[in-house]
Amino acid sequence: MRRLTAEGLVETRPGVGAFTRATATARPPDFGWQTAALGAPRTRGGELSSTQRASAPDAIQLHSGYPARELLPERLVRTALARAARTEAALTRAPAAGLPDLRAWFVGQVAEATPTGLAPPSPRDALVVAGSQSGLSSIFRAIVGRGQPLVIESPSYWGAILAAEQAGVVLVPVSSGPSGPDPQEVERAFALTGARAFYAQPNFANPTGAQWSPETGRAVLDIVRARGAFLVEDDWAHHLGIDTDSTPLIGQDCDGHVVYLRSLTKSVSPALRVAAVIARGPARERLIADRAAESMYVSGVLQAAALDVVTQPGWSTHLRAMRNQLRARRDLLAQSVRDGAPTVHLQQVPPGGLNLWARLPEGTDVSGLVRECELRGLVVAPGGEWFPAEPTGPFVRLNYSGADPDRFPEAGRILGEALSATVSEG
Repeated sequence: MRRLTAEGLVETRPGVGAFTRATATARPPDFGWQTAALGAPRTRGGELSSTQRASAPDAIQLHSGYPARELLPERLVRTALARAARTEAALTRAPAAGLPDLRAWFVGQVAEATPTGLAPPSPRDALVVAGSQSGLSSIFRAIVGRGQPLVIESPSYWGAILAAEQAGVVLVPVSSGPSGPDPQEVERAFALTGARAFYAQPNFANPTGAQWSPETGRAVLDIVRARGAFLVEDDWAHHLGIDTDSTPLIGQDCDGHVVYLRSLTKSVSPALRVAAVIARGPARERLIADRAAESMYVSGVLQAAALDVVTQPGWSTHLRAMRNQLRARRDLLAQSVRDGAPTVHLQQVPPGGLNLWARLPEGTDVSGLVRECELRGLVVAPGGEWFPAEPTGPFVRLNYSGADPDRFPEAGRILGEALSATVSEG
């Protein structure tokens, strides 16, 4: 009865009884006035990415960007949240830049990749933000600026493309392959546009899983230094290495050219939206000012819980187990695609990350294929979302960290059948 009353279906009259609420005929709301008030949208961000859409619970879900629950350190997270709720963090305002111990942990991780002779960042250079998406928005607003060009890999993370568009940044795509972009193309993009920054994911890029070669990393850093520009390094998959480890380029920079972003969302829990931006010099001050205007500070409880998880002895054990599970899932899905959909080309078996980047036969109607797959119980992400300009071919992204890996062979078969059906209809 309480639920029916709350939903407006029933009304109660004390001393009389409960009655079905009469529904008055009301005119439908008219939101047409908002069309003129808002004007045309400035960006394409009006719809959710295909990676965020809901799907049937019994479908094979290869579209999501998050690991399945069994890949996360559930016991560590639950224990950490319970402990954090009993501390002062539950009742006090966190520092604007983040908890000092958490900032020191992030910087300590970077120091491990810093060669002898170079000064690593200090904890003061770190700024805790509410997830990498929040950090990207601040970086593009504070360091690049509205109307200014930003060099970006193509394909690249759809969330970075969206954040840049929302910030009014002009994207300058540079093609990137299994070993990263061609440094000569990066140099040409800077020369032609006068850009002040290059956004990239040098380790286990989303969506391709590519990892830059050491030579590419050094060459790009040299270009950035010579141009007096920034490299925005998104180390989103730092803990998701399989065959290799993430080697952050910020470890080779001591003059503040690299603005480093790292999130714990994928490796700890989607519920702990905690990340850090590391920047030195005036760039840091601009970022802090932007974050103060945007969100003031990040929940101290979430920060305390995140720090608790990554400093527990069980954290290293979890990372080793997760690496083994990701390797098994990656290899199983790759083989399932080869067996069930032999005309689909995998650019590479990625050395880390969460995704396979699959090129479809030329001329494939990607939207039609995605719909056909979904009708057959398989959800995949169309690759067009990861291109800052027109797609260079028909692609889909397949996430191997989702639930039910035992259904990967079925997923490969469905992909092959849907592809055949789409080609026949075409």
